[in-house]
Amino acid sequence: MSQSNTRVGDFRVLAGESLMGMEGRLVKMANDTGVPKVKLPEANDDYAVYVLLEGGAAGALVSVRPVGIWRSARVTLKGACNPGDVLVLADIATAADRGKVRSLPATVGTYRGLAIAEEVGVEGQLVQVRPALIGNITVSE
Repeated sequence: MSQSNTRVGDFRVLAGESLMGMEGRLVKMANDTGVPKVKLPEANDDYAVYVLLEGGAAGALVSVRPVGIWRSARVTLKGACNPGDVLVLADIATAADRGKVRSLPATVGTYRGLAIAEEVGVEGQLVQVRPALIGNITVSE
């Protein structure tokens, strides 16, 4: 089977909100009356599977890279991590942390595993990760 009109790699898409200075964060694809736009995650279990490479104002074209197991990515880290840690979205309750990743917390809850850390990371670092849509992980007492 042959497919056409598909894309590979980085691409440009409209920003659904201001993404100025948000490079290295994960964003999700959103629908705005049939127009694709990217936005920061709005829930801790969003499928934020694009790394923002070049931010911009709301409505401007921005550059994103789809994440996948075939290629590592660098994503902004909240807190610290070690190689092999499962990474999930940082808690979106803190607006400044939307789109960042953190190590799977020990706090009871359900989280979506998005990547595996490939290096030691510290707060604010663009940490090297291997995207791996692990799915929902439930932490219980």
